Amino acid sequence: MNERIENFWFEGKRIYIRTDSGNVYSRPFAVFPLLRDASPAQRLEGRIAMRGEALRWDNLDEDIHISSFYETDEPKENEISRIFRAFPQLNVTQVARSLGINKTLLSNYINGTKQPSAERVQFIKSGLQRLGNALISL
Repeated sequence: MNERIENFWFEGKRIYIRTDSGNVYSRPFAVFPLLRDASPAQRLEGRIAMRGEALRWDNLDEDIHISSFYETDEPKENEISRIFRAFPQLNVTQVARSLGINKTLLSNYINGTKQPSAERVQFIKSGLQRLGNALISL
């Protein structure tokens, strides 16, 4: 496709684009954790870049290529997303750091945009259990 982004906006928990062909595409914020975690004011600082091939947020150091909007897979819940939804007080950055996992990857597991393997689920659960045991021992 040789479309170019002409406009973008936000509604609910989604980002939308309109192309020069008149097509409208959208993706959930869950697909873009930096954008999801940004304030509404920070999101508005985005701009169309690369001659309409991408969106850019300098303040977030985030780029989203138009091809990302052609994907149709929606996030899927998994065991890790259910755990973090049940315990929203867990700090993703700190949990990722303590487990030695990239924060973006853990965020993608939590948001359902990536599916962890059974081994990865067990690794994360074991790390959370160690954290829980440390809290109990206080």
